[in-house]
Amino acid sequence: MINITRRTALAGLAAPFIMPRFALAQADNRPSIVIAVQKTANSNTLDVLREQSNVGERIFFSSLWEGLIGRDWLNGLGRVPLLATEWRRIDDTTVELDLRKGVKFHNGDEMTAEDVAFSFGPDRMFGDTLPSANPKTLPYSERIPGLGTKEVPPEVFGVARRSWPNLIKVEIVDKYKVRFINGSPDVTIEGRISRFGSEIMNRRAFVEAGKYIDWARKPVTTGPYMVAEYKPDQSLTYVAHDDYWGGRPPIKQIKFVEVPEVSARVNGLFAGDFHFACDIPPDQISLIEKNPAFEVQGGTILNHRITVFDKTYPALADARVRRAMTHAIDRQSIVESLWAGRTVIPKGLQWTYYDDMFINDWEVPAFDPKLAQNLLKEAGYKGEVIPYRLLNNYYTNQVQTSQALVEMWKSVGLNIEIQMKENWSQIMERTPTRGVRDWSNSAPFNDPVSSIVNSHGPNGQAQQIGEWTNTEFNGLSNQLETSTDRAKRKEIFRRMLTIAEREDPAYTVLHQNATFTAKPKAIQWKSAPAFAMDFRKGNFSL
Repeated sequence: MINITRRTALAGLAAPFIMPRFALAQADNRPSIVIAVQKTANSNTLDVLREQSNVGERIFFSSLWEGLIGRDWLNGLGRVPLLATEWRRIDDTTVELDLRKGVKFHNGDEMTAEDVAFSFGPDRMFGDTLPSANPKTLPYSERIPGLGTKEVPPEVFGVARRSWPNLIKVEIVDKYKVRFINGSPDVTIEGRISRFGSEIMNRRAFVEAGKYIDWARKPVTTGPYMVAEYKPDQSLTYVAHDDYWGGRPPIKQIKFVEVPEVSARVNGLFAGDFHFACDIPPDQISLIEKNPAFEVQGGTILNHRITVFDKTYPALADARVRRAMTHAIDRQSIVESLWAGRTVIPKGLQWTYYDDMFINDWEVPAFDPKLAQNLLKEAGYKGEVIPYRLLNNYYTNQVQTSQALVEMWKSVGLNIEIQMKENWSQIMERTPTRGVRDWSNSAPFNDPVSSIVNSHGPNGQAQQIGEWTNTEFNGLSNQLETSTDRAKRKEIFRRMLTIAEREDPAYTVLHQNATFTAKPKAIQWKSAPAFAMDFRKGNFSL
């Protein structure tokens, strides 16, 4: 096993290279590796619908969970066949898919249309929630008698309906063919099928599990690796699924170890305790690469760091105060000083991979301290305290960024008070002291509904926990989800950005997120422009 007793004296110094030891099974010459991460899972589960997080993306894809339509992690993140080999539009509400034959779950079962239909059925995904478009057609008759909901947390059903607001059912055509039937026209069905949360699970394993938590900590899926041991808040160990349809995995065992401190991750990498160290801050990259045996890979990803406003907090009720906060931020200074210029300021909550839905002439609020001061004066702001909730560097540079923001806000007359919290439940908790919080938003597929509607629309988390709502915005969310006129949809999206980022701010974008991973050069591996780490055949060797 890997030696865990050696330590370098100081993180970042050009220590002599110590190649990590690779544990080799007696009858198997594939290596076992250890990956140091800041966190494995926030929910202490491995359910892709419960663990909707950046850290979840890292441990799930492309190791454990797989969907019908995948993402080309190493070549532009476009859609690629995964558990489905082909798909086609039947009409504006229906997509038909041909399933890959011979796919084996971790328990040896073959994946069939029954598993796919169950993965999107009421027992697994929707509970007693109903699609808004046609609530009477949800096939409750297809629920398994006596199964109930197995104490599935309501958050699972909430995420499912947020991801699939109008899905009626997945219809079995034959053993290897299914149809997704929506309750309203939707140009994004294919994107929703490929998104985080639409992965396929083994029906029998879920039905036979004693309780939800028993299944959620060892889900049976189709990925190249399967769960061997999960110790919440400590470690997660995968072993190779040798019957994987995509070829024998190149690694015998992968162990993710929680190491919250950056210095400990870097020290462990130099000492040979870890083969990979994740979430490396930009200021550590040059220090690590002073040792010619190591390298750091990574860059910007499809995730933006944002600050979210609770407009129900009295001092933030006036939109002019929130607008002042957006104009007080010198984003370029944050990018240059904390990220060494390794990320960018995006054009609001959107990404260029939206293609023709990308609004190129949009910009984040300008850095204008004088305008911020005037807005505060117009709003009658008298220096009331505004609480700012955050975690201790869950995001790279989180604390340093928050400290910079507080100083920028202070310079225009805002009185912001940092409140450190231990977990996301405390961040989201509705109390009289919830004012501003840290967050990030991703784009699971290449359309605006995947982010601005999913995160801030009527079914999005911000509105569900009571931070913000806007009647016009909510009506536009429904139009964006159901319109098939792309030109009209782009106009709708622009208006939604205007409301949520300028007129009645729900959030403000700080910068595009970036992630960096350090490793020995002797390990041949390519990082994805995402939190996900791909260890499938063809992307790992010594």
